[in-house]
Amino acid sequence: MKHALSVTREQDFSAWYQAVISEADLAEESGVRGCMVIRPWGYGIWERIQTLLDARIKATGHENCYFPLFIPLSYFEKEAEHVDGFAKEMAVVTHHRLIQKDGKLVPDPEAKLEEPLVVRPTSETVIGAAFSRWVQSWRDLPVLINQWANVVRWEMRTRMFLRTSEFLWQEGHTAHATVDEAMEETMKMLEVYRSFAEDCVGLPVVAGEKPENERFPGAVATYSIEAMMQDGKALQAGTSHFLGTTFSQAQNIKFQNAEGQQELAQTTSWGMSTRMIGGLIMVHGDDDGLRVPPRVAPYQVVVVPMLRDNDEDAAILDYCGELMASLNELDAFREPVRALLDKRPAKAATKRWGWVKKGAPIVIEVGGRDVAGGNVSVIRRDRLYREDGKLDSQIVAKGDFVTGATAMLEDIQASLFADAKGRLDGSIDRSIGTLDALKAYFNASARPGWALVQWARPTGEALEKVVQWLKGEKLTLRNVPLDADAADGACIFTGGQAVERVLVGRSY
Repeated sequence: MKHALSVTREQDFSAWYQAVISEADLAEESGVRGCMVIRPWGYGIWERIQTLLDARIKATGHENCYFPLFIPLSYFEKEAEHVDGFAKEMAVVTHHRLIQKDGKLVPDPEAKLEEPLVVRPTSETVIGAAFSRWVQSWRDLPVLINQWANVVRWEMRTRMFLRTSEFLWQEGHTAHATVDEAMEETMKMLEVYRSFAEDCVGLPVVAGEKPENERFPGAVATYSIEAMMQDGKALQAGTSHFLGTTFSQAQNIKFQNAEGQQELAQTTSWGMSTRMIGGLIMVHGDDDGLRVPPRVAPYQVVVVPMLRDNDEDAAILDYCGELMASLNELDAFREPVRALLDKRPAKAATKRWGWVKKGAPIVIEVGGRDVAGGNVSVIRRDRLYREDGKLDSQIVAKGDFVTGATAMLEDIQASLFADAKGRLDGSIDRSIGTLDALKAYFNASARPGWALVQWARPTGEALEKVVQWLKGEKLTLRNVPLDADAADGACIFTGGQAVERVLVGRSY
C-alpha cells in the first residue's frame, strides 16, 4: 500500500506531523522565528472552530469585546506571581520611531517610550483595569466577556500550531460577587470546552484540575481538558481558571455589596487556541495526511469532475452542477452542507489526492461513465482503503448519495471520535502503584500512554521533589480527572495517604 505522505507516523511522528501541515496546505513558515502563515484550509478550520465555539460561549451569556494588543508594563508589575510566570516570554516595545543610521533602520533614541509596552501574552491585567472602572456595585455583576485575539509569547522551542511565538485564541474573563458564582463559571466553561472538543472536533479529552505546580500564574485553581495524541503524548487543549481575588486586589476591582460594604470581586479566565488544530492533526491524521471531522471541515463534500478536454466535459460539469444544487439544499449538524466543486484545470488524480491530504470528509469523483450511469464515485476520508489495500471508491447512484449524504457525514464524525476514544481509553494504565513500576511503564515503549496514579496533593518542598523527579524522567503531571475513582491507597510519590488520583504522561 502506497501512502500519499513520504513519511509515516511509525517512522517519525514529528516529521509526519510537519509533513501533514505542509502537504495539507495548513500553514507555512513566515520568515519570523516561531510565527506562521496560516493558509486558507488551515484558517478555514480555525473559522469553523470560532463559529461553533463562539455560539456556545454566547449561549452561556457572554458578550464579545476587544482589548488593546499593547499593555503597559506597570499593569503586570501589580501582580508579582503573574509577571514572574510570563516574564521570560514577554515581547516588549520600547520605542515608537525608527531613524536611518549608517544605512540601517534603528530605534530613534529620542523616541523612547516613557513606559515600555508588553505585546499581549494574555489579558488578565488590562481587562482587570477595565473591570475596576466598570464595577462599582453588586448590581454591576456579573461581568461576562470574551475576546477573539492574537497573543505573543516568545517561545524558545517552537512547533507549528502547538507552540508558536504568536497564536490565535479566545480568552474569556468574568467578575462575580461570590466565590460560589465564580467557581460555577469556571466549571461551566470547562464543560463548554469538553463538550466542544468531543462533539465538534472529535477529540476525546479528560477534564480535571491541574496540580499546584501547573496552575496558571496568579490562579487559585486551574482546570484543563487533556487530549491524547497518537504517539501517546498529552496535549493541553483548553483551560479554565478560578482567579479568586488575585487580580481584583492588584487591579482594585471592588464593589459595594447589598449591605453597603466594599468587597473584592471574584474573577475567572479561560481560553482555547489554534493549538486545537495541532491536536486535530495528531489525533485524527493518518499516513495519507489530515482527516478533518465534518463539523469543523471548511468543506464537507468536495466534488471532483474528471475532465479530459473533450466533448464530455460540458456534460460532466452540468451533472456536477446538478449534484451541487442538491447538496446545497441539505443540512448536516443543523447547518447547511458545505460543498465545493473543484473545477481547477488539473488532473483528477492530482486533485483527488490533494483533497485526501487535506482531509476533506467526502470526496466525490465524477467521470463520463458516472454521468452515463447516473452515478458518483464516493471516497470517505475516514476509511480510505479496502481490506486488499486498494482505494475504497464506492460507485453509488447520485440520488442515493444525496439522500444519504447527511447520515454519511454524521457517521464520519462519529467514527473519527470513536477511533480516538478507543485509543484514549485503552492507553491509560490504572494499575501502577510504585515509582519503579511507573518508570518501567514509560520506558517499556517508545510511545506509552498515560498512568493514573494515587496522589496526596503535596505542596512546598515535597511537591518540588516530585516535579524534579518527573522532570528527570521527562514526565509531567497532567490533571486530576473529575470522574476518576476515589483514592484508596498510598501516594505513589510521597507514600502518604492519597486523596485523589492524578494523570502522569509525556506531553507537548
